[in-house]
Parts: sequence; structure tokens; C-alpha cells
Amino acid sequence: MRNSLFSWFFLMLICSLQLSFCIFVASGQCLGDQQSLLLQLKNSLVFSSDSSTKLVNWNQSADCCLWEGVKCKEGHVIALDLTNESIHDGLNNLSSLFQLQHLQSLNLAYNNFNGSPIPSEFDKLTALRYLNLSYAGFAGQIPIAISRLTRLVILDFSSCYFPITVPLTLENPNFNLLVQNLSELIELYLDGVNISAQGNKWCEALSSSLPNLRVLSLSNCYLSGPIDSTLLKLQSLSIIRLDNNNLSTPIPEFFTNFTKLTSLRLSSSGLIGTFPRKIFQVPTLENIDLSNNVLLHGPLPDFPPNESLRTLVLSSTSLSGTLSDSIGNLTKLSRMDLSNCNFSGSMPRSLSKLTQLIYLDMSSNNFTGSIPSLRMAQKLTQINLSHNDLIGHITSTHWEELLNLVSLDLRYNSLNGSIPASLFSLPLLQKLDLSNSQFSGQLNEIPNVSSHLLDTLDLSNNNLEGPIPVSVFELRRLKILSLSSNNFNGSLQLNMIQQLRNLSHLDLSYNRLWIEYNRTNSSLSSFPQLTILKLASSRLKKFPDFLRNQSKLTYLDLSDNQIDGDIPNWIWKPSNLHYLNLSFNHLVTLEGPFSNLPSLSVLDLRSNQLLGQLPVLPPSATYLDFSRNNFSAVIPASIGDSLTYAYFFSLSSNTFNGSIPASICNATYLQILDLSNNLFNGKIPQCLIEMSGTLAVLNLRKNKLNGSIPNSFPGNCILQTLNLNRNLIEGRLPRSLGSCTKLEVLDIGNNLIEDTLPCYLKNYTFMLRVLVLRSNKFGGPIGCSEPNTTWPMLQIVDLASNNFVGELPKVFAWKAMTDYENEDQSQLNHRQFEAFSFNRFYYQDTITVTLKGLELEFVKILTVLTSIDFSCNNLEGPIPVEYGGLKSLYALNFSHNALTGQIPPSLANLTQLESLDLSRNKLEGEIPMQLADSLTFLSALNLSFNHLVGRIPLYKQFNTFSEASYAGNKGLCGFPLKVECTYAEPKPPPTLEESPSNYENVIDWNLISAELGIIFGFGIVIGPLMFFKRWRIWYSKYIDDILFGIFPRLYLGKEYRRRPMHRN
Repeated sequence: MRNSLFSWFFLMLICSLQLSFCIFVASGQCLGDQQSLLLQLKNSLVFSSDSSTKLVNWNQSADCCLWEGVKCKEGHVIALDLTNESIHDGLNNLSSLFQLQHLQSLNLAYNNFNGSPIPSEFDKLTALRYLNLSYAGFAGQIPIAISRLTRLVILDFSSCYFPITVPLTLENPNFNLLVQNLSELIELYLDGVNISAQGNKWCEALSSSLPNLRVLSLSNCYLSGPIDSTLLKLQSLSIIRLDNNNLSTPIPEFFTNFTKLTSLRLSSSGLIGTFPRKIFQVPTLENIDLSNNVLLHGPLPDFPPNESLRTLVLSSTSLSGTLSDSIGNLTKLSRMDLSNCNFSGSMPRSLSKLTQLIYLDMSSNNFTGSIPSLRMAQKLTQINLSHNDLIGHITSTHWEELLNLVSLDLRYNSLNGSIPASLFSLPLLQKLDLSNSQFSGQLNEIPNVSSHLLDTLDLSNNNLEGPIPVSVFELRRLKILSLSSNNFNGSLQLNMIQQLRNLSHLDLSYNRLWIEYNRTNSSLSSFPQLTILKLASSRLKKFPDFLRNQSKLTYLDLSDNQIDGDIPNWIWKPSNLHYLNLSFNHLVTLEGPFSNLPSLSVLDLRSNQLLGQLPVLPPSATYLDFSRNNFSAVIPASIGDSLTYAYFFSLSSNTFNGSIPASICNATYLQILDLSNNLFNGKIPQCLIEMSGTLAVLNLRKNKLNGSIPNSFPGNCILQTLNLNRNLIEGRLPRSLGSCTKLEVLDIGNNLIEDTLPCYLKNYTFMLRVLVLRSNKFGGPIGCSEPNTTWPMLQIVDLASNNFVGELPKVFAWKAMTDYENEDQSQLNHRQFEAFSFNRFYYQDTITVTLKGLELEFVKILTVLTSIDFSCNNLEGPIPVEYGGLKSLYALNFSHNALTGQIPPSLANLTQLESLDLSRNKLEGEIPMQLADSLTFLSALNLSFNHLVGRIPLYKQFNTFSEASYAGNKGLCGFPLKVECTYAEPKPPPTLEESPSNYENVIDWNLISAELGIIFGFGIVIGPLMFFKRWRIWYSKYIDDILFGIFPRLYLGKEYRRRPMHRN
């Protein structure tokens, strides 16, 4: 028995040794030639020893099969993995790599071969089944040798392509030649390779050569559509990635027939048309990404119960419609991104069923209603519902169980009520953005601030009130704090931010706060290093001196405060400062040196009391505003040299004098130049007019400029505003102004220009909104003889105080005056020029309009402010009835002319009219009753000194005007004139509600009874005379005797004649 056990033990030992030997032989001790080849490879490659974790440890003292990145079989190297080894050179056709004949797997991904080509010797590695050269820095043509690796199962040449780099390309060989022999290929990754093939070419190449393909990844390959139906042959396809191409095609319905499809990525691929809804219902689908296809539209389907779909990304498409409750059937969904689409309706309550949800983004849609409870989705880390129309309160029950929530973004909605304290109790919350909503009430103290992870808190643009809780300034991890544009009140010590050591962005602007700063004994370095500080409209009285030590400051806004005195020199020290706004304060002295601010891009010092000369400008500034100060003296002749990068430059409303220096034309990027309301004299530099190829706004109004306007507007003129009002300019309008096809505001009023109406402009300046020629020497007729459309966008036309003659024109195409814009739009829209789209700077035109007898200066020209002023000319003839079609007109002034005829009743259609002046003409007839009934907005009326007659209608608004509105009309009577009317007051005109059409079935019995009485009385007298002869003879003789007794001379014997009597 003992021998038997010993025998069994010995046998097992022998077998174990044999097995170990077999394993040793299989894994293999590295053969000498293999180790030598690997060491040669190491020595030829150029790599960073500090970053390498594999190559750096290869040496002769160890078996090469034990080296990291090496795998052997029977002593032969079969797999080599040198990913992320910081290799940047040394792989060429002579490399020992290509002598490793047994190599089956090669991975050189994530290195940097600095744009070197892929060696052409790869076809020597005939055993290769896996080849990965992705993101390795290769460039140029992929060699034909790759197509000879017929055993390849996985091929990955993915690369990052940037415009400044040379991509991998497939030209010769092309894509078809590359894949034609790779019939065993299962996974193909060519992302970033320039294939440049039409849809039928690349689809047919795939379907005819790669029957077993499961993974197709061709993103950013310059592929175009359409997607050919031959692709349907690839029934094993599981993953399709075609994003970042320009397919410009609809997605075909046959994609629903890929029964093994798990992932479909088509983002940024130029998809158009309606997306097939059935694709969403493919039961195997786990991930779908259609993002950034703005021409892709259609609704989402009803989702059946689905245990597969994990990721649904549809952002930045035009998919629309409502979301049905069936979305709750996607129970495995972990990421849903529907942002920036056109979805509407309420958010489905079934969202609460998505218990696996981690990421939810439904921002920038048209969702309405309240936010459904998401408390069951306890894995949520990100929620973004911003930029919708959501309403209602957000109660604590919405959030208190979302213990994994890291980011909550609800900004730009109409959410209201108080902010629940439970939001600040979420243990992992880092970002909370509730800005631009309607939250109100006081902000409660934040519990457990010491352990809070919150780093971003944005509650700006709400209706929050009361003091800012002290605990906000104890959130030690806070980096961004924005509480601007609320109703927070009380005093606030700015020194409190010393506790927020990580703070980089602070915005407390536009509240009712009284921000105070007390100099402390503590070091200025105890304040956090801010990059953005906004304290606008905070009643701040002095510069906080902790700013001395703010070396990282890039953005500083202290505008609209009560800071007076000097601007301290240390304000210019932060070398990274690019935005500085000190406008609307009481600053007096401006000291440099601006030359120490190489990064300063925006400098806004308007509306202060700054004195003296213009300082040397910062060298890199793009926006410079020195307007509304007390600067004086002459502008430096070389000022243009300091405006190299300037887009906006304003010196308006100062007392600068002298001529405009020609060097200002060196500012070749300038879009807006405003030198208005100064004392500049001399001529307009010709080069300034020639700059209108880039200049959009030129405002020189209210100066003392003379001479004529240079006739040098270039053919590529982009000028939108030209304002030369109140100067001493003479001559004629230059004909080259017709090149400015984008012109919207032309104001040359109050000059000495002698010309006719510039009808030639109407064929070019279709966008013209404002035309002011007031107080010049223009003459001739107002109308343009050509029948073409004249300025359809025109909303303000002022031709007053000139020498225009003839009749008023009858036909207009002023669409802006005929289309009525609703009240909401009128409050929001005004004419402005966007100077910097990235910084949201807008220039607003200033224009003087005479309304209601007063000269009013409009800084914002509302797009609904419409006005016609033809007063003080020599116009004659009647007022055309066509003016009644200008339904959105706000002001109409034809005074001080020689107009005749009656006031047309069609003017009653001008229901938006607020000012009507027809005084000092030769108008006659009565004041139309319809005007009194319809012009209910009229607040200024002047019909004085005409030839009007009749009673003044005293209905509605006409009952409020004074005697001056009607003076000088000898035929008018009634209140408010002292002349009384001698006849009965007429009834008011019927309103639309009282018109007969509305009463056709109603009987007025009072009227009928009176008529019946008259008829009955008349019948009693006339009836007997008609039917009884004796009565008729007696009546005739009796009346004859009476008439003979009264008028004997009328007696003519038996026969006499009765003449009709006419009463005046």
C-alpha cells in the first residue's frame, strides 16, 4: 500500500514536471536572435527615458520574454506593445522590427513619430493579426504593404487631424485597394484618415471586401454621401462610427435591419431630412449619438420596453415634438443629452423611472411646465435643464435624495419661489447655477459650510432680496461666486472674501448693496488672487487697495459707483488685465502709464469728469471709450499709431478741438468711430471716407467741420451709420455714397448742403432706416420719378426746413411704417450695431427727432419709432389718402407748407399716431369725425392757422387739446375755442361696435312710434280731401280766401299758380 502511494506520488511529480516543461516551452525562453532584434529596435528608436516605462528597462541581463510589452511563444516574439513610450523617431524600413517574422500583434499607439511616413516594410510581418498605429504621429500616404497583411483581424490607424498637420491619406492606394484583400478583418478604425470617397465607393468597398466586419470606425475621414444600400450586406456590424464627415444625406431606413447593432455614432456628419424613428427601436442598440446635425429633424418615437439603450445623445439637432411618457421604458439609460433641440411641451413624469441615469441634459429647448421629480434617479451626477420655459417652484423633495449630484444647472427659466435649503445639503454638489430666473425671497444660511464642496454658485439675475448670508463667504472651496442683478440689500464688508482662498471670480454688481472696504492690518496677500471682479453699481466710494496685490486680475468692473478723485497708478499694474471698466463714476485725473498694459483690450472710462489731454493709449486695445468727460486740447497727430488693433474708439461729448488727424486712418481694424459733440474743425479727412470698407459707424455730429463730403466711398463700403448732423458742411451729397449698400442711418441734418433728394440711393441702400436731411438747402420735389421701390425699411424720414417744392408723393413702399409691431417687441428692439459678438458690446445710434414740438435726442432708436417730418418747405396740393396706409406711424408733421384740400379721413387708420402737426397750411373743410374716434394715442395735435370750419369734435383724445391746437381757423367753433357754434351738436360717429351691421335684427321702438304718429296725423288731414269731393272744394275755397286776404297781389283770378318756396 505504501509502495502504491509512493508510486502515485512519483507519477504525479513526473507529470507536473512535464507540464511545467511544456508551459516553459510554450511561453518560451527568449531565443537569442529575438532578443538581439529587440535590443537593436530599442537602440534605433528615439524615445524619452524619463517617460518610458518599457523600453528603458530592456537589457541583456533578463529574458526578453519577460520584458514589459513583450509576449513570446516558443521563444519567438508574437506580441509587442510599445504604447505611450514617448517614441518620436527611429522607425524606418531598415528597422529590425520587420525581422520579427512571428509577430502577430503590434501596438505603437500614442507615440509621436513627428509626421514621419508609415514604413513600407510592414508586409514582411505576414503573421500579423492585430496592428495598431493609432495616434502615433504618422502622416502621409498609407503604404500598399498594409493591404498584403491578409491575416489582419483588427486594423487601427486612427489619428488626430488638425489643419496645421499633415494627415494620413488614402490616395494611392485608395480605400478600395487597402481593404480588398483584408477579408478576415473584424474591426476597422481609420478615424482621421483622409479617405475622400463618395458614398457609393466606400460603401461598396466595405461590403465587397469585409464580409465579417463588426466594427466600422471612419470618423473625420472626408467621406461624403449618400450611404449606399450595399452596406446592408455587412450583417455582422455592431458598431458604426461615421461622425465628423460631410455625408449631406438622410439616414436610410435600412439601418433598422442591422440586427446586431449596438452603437451608432453619426455626430457632426451633415445629416439632413427626417431621422427614421424605427432606428431608435432597434432592440440591441446601446448607444446612439446624432449630435450636431442641425438639419436633422423629426420627432422621437414611442419607446417600447428596452433593456439595452444606455446612451441617447441628440444635442444640437432640429429634432422636435413632445416627449412621451414612453421614455420611462428606457430603464437602463445612463446618459441622455437632448440639449439645443426644438423639443417642447412638458417634461415627462416618467423620467423618474430612469433609475440608472447619471447624466441628464435637456437644456436649450422649449420645455414648459414644472420640473418632474427625479429623486428616484439617485445615480445622477449632472443635471442641466437651462434655457427652457420651465415654471413653478423647486421644492426640497426634488433634490434631497440626489446624494451623488455634482452639477445642477437651471439657469434661464421662469422658475420662481424660494431656493430650497436642501440644495446646499447635497454632499457632493460642486456647481449650482440658478441664474436668470425669477427666484425670490431671502437666501437662507447654508448649513455645514465647512464640509461643503461647492466651487461654483451663480444666482445672478433673479429677484432675491435681503442681506447676503454670511455663510456664503465661508464656503472655503468656492471659486466662482455671482450674485449680481438681484435685490440684495444692506451693507457688505468686502473684507469678508479673505476667507475664500480659492475664489477667482466674484460678481456682486447691480444690487442694492452698500459695499464697503476697510483697510486692515492684515497683509494684502491674505486676499484671494482674483481673475474676475465685478462690483458695478455697488455704491463703492473708493478703490479697494487690496487690488494692489492682484497679479492675476484679468477683468475689473467698478462702473456706476461713487468713486471720485484720481485713478491710482497701481490700477495699471496687473500685467494680465484685459478688461477695465471705470465708467459712470466721478473720477477726475487719469494717469498712465498705459504702456505697461500689453494685454489691455477693453478700456471704458466714459461718463466721468476726467480732465486734460488724451493720454497715450494702451498698445493692444480693441475697445476704447473716453466719451462724456471733460477732456480738451488737440488730439495727438500720431493717435492712429496707437489704434492698431482697435475696433471701437469713442471721444464723443468732450471739448476736443483742432482738426481730425489723418493718422486715425491707420486704424485698419476700426469698425466704430465716434468723435461727435466736440469742437473739431477743418475738413473731413478723405482717408476717413475711404475707410468705410471696414468702418461700419462714422459719427461726427455736433462739431464745426466744414467743406464738402469727399466723394471717395469705396465700392466695398460697409458703412451702416453716417452721422454728420450739426456741422458746417456744404456742397452736394457725393454720388459714391450709393456704394454703401448696408447703410441704415444717414443723418446730415443742420448743415449747408445744397442738393436734391438723393433718389439715386434708393436703388442701393435697401436697408436704410433713418434719413435726416433737415435744415439744409435741399430743393426740388420730394418724390422720386422712378417707379422702383424706395427704402422699404425706412422708419424715420426728416426733410424739414429745406426748399422742397411740389406735391406730396402718393405712393410709398415703406414697409416699416405699414407693418405694426406688437408692444412687447417695441419695448425690446432698438437699432444697434454689435461691435464684438464675443464680448456683447453694442453701439447705439444717437439721433435728434422733432416730436410734439420738441427736439428729442434718442440714444436708442426703437425699431418701431416711425416718424415723417416734411415741415417748413414749399409743398402744395392735397394730402394724399395713401398716407392712411402707414399704420405704424408715430409722428406726422406737414406744418408750415401750402397744402390745400381737406384733411383725409383715411388718417384715422393711423391708430398708433401720437403726434400730428398740420398747422400753417391752407387746409379747409371740417375736421373728420373719424380722427377723433380712432386716434386714441394722440397726445400732441396742431391744426392751427388753416382754413378749417365746423365744430371741433370733442370725442376721446380730442377732448384734451388746448385752444392753441385749433387757433387761426376762423371757421372753427366749439370747445376749447371761445367761439360757440350756433347749431346743434352733431352726434358722434358710430364706432365699430355700434355700426348697423351689428344691430340688423334689433328694432328701435322709440323711432318707430314717432314715425307712426306722423303718418297717422298726416292721414287724418289728407284722407278726407282725397276721398270726399265736397270737402276738397271747401278746403280749396277756404285756403284761397285766406291767401287773398294776406297776399292780395297774388290773386290772379280763378286760376293762380303756387310756387314752391325755398328756405335758406
